Amino acid sequence: MEVQGRIKLIGETQTFGNNGFRKREVVVTTEEQYPQHIMIEFVQDKTELLNSYQVGQQVKININLRGREWVNPQGETKYFNSIQGWRIEALQTEASGDVPPVPPADAFEPAGDLNEDDHDDLPF
Repeated sequence: MEVQGRIKLIGETQTFGNNGFRKREVVVTTEEQYPQHIMIEFVQDKTELLNSYQVGQQVKININLRGREWVNPQGETKYFNSIQGWRIEALQTEASGDVPPVPPADAFEPAGDLNEDDHDDLPF
């Protein structure tokens, strides 16, 4: 799965526990009719992937959905979801220039030598 949008926020790398679990969060705002602010976490060595990105940049992030079950001290079972990023790439917002632009229709001269008596010789 993937999420595309513009980076709204990039958090600092956080370290948790005795094992040194690392997590870094990024918020991406989707560009659609109803924009969504999606928080995606990068963990362990993937936190470094965010180093070369900045707020305002358009990106595509490949994600995995993760879910966990937790039983609290009162014996109630709770469920948590997270979105984990594992790859990020910048999107090019400008045209690459490989395809020449099409001139507007009024830039073409109308055909004046049409003869309505000529039959169309196309086979379809």
